[in-house]
Amino acid sequence: MDTEQSLFEAPALTAQERMVEAILFAAAEPVSVADLQARMPHGCDAEAALSALSVRYQGRGVLLQRVGKAWAFRTAPDLGFLMRRETVEIRKLSRAAIETLAIIAYHQPVTRAEIEEIRGVGVSRGTIDQLLELDWIRFGRRKMTPGRPVTFVVTEGFLDHFGLESARDLPGLRELRAAGLLDNVPPPWTGSEEGDENDGQEELFEDDGSAIPGE
Repeated sequence: MDTEQSLFEAPALTAQERMVEAILFAAAEPVSVADLQARMPHGCDAEAALSALSVRYQGRGVLLQRVGKAWAFRTAPDLGFLMRRETVEIRKLSRAAIETLAIIAYHQPVTRAEIEEIRGVGVSRGTIDQLLELDWIRFGRRKMTPGRPVTFVVTEGFLDHFGLESARDLPGLRELRAAGLLDNVPPPWTGSEEGDENDGQEELFEDDGSAIPGE
């Protein structure tokens, strides 16, 4: 009887920590709790293992960080300078893409028509496609309005890129002004049609980690 029961006993928490550590270390993208739970043996508690592992990595060169609903190992913020490569080609987003991304981030879920209404100009398909290709935005639920237009929301990739746990952690207007970012942006959503696509290179979210690596 004891032998049969032992077959269903969950591994010790330290063993579960090692399992979670191994999965996250080998994963190319953040892994959700549900995915971790599905990979681990019966009786394991992925959330408890994550919590214990997070404490274990505090103050280390690598941190266990929550990205939306998933988890991943990330370099400690104060050591990010060690990861820079001078050979990386930096491409900045156009002003139209920056404004569109900002509107989606702060107003999600938002439709294309709503984005255009806020900007005061049209949004080209190329702008939306660029943000989709970067995996910074994705399609959200359709709105229960005439025509049921699709909405856009930011992705976990966007949150991961800017070191945010959720969209609620986006900086407010006071923080943007204090960082000197808001002053660099022209009056909200002005300009001609998508002719401003390549006009100006202001980056609302510009920092050491906000540039897009070239191919």
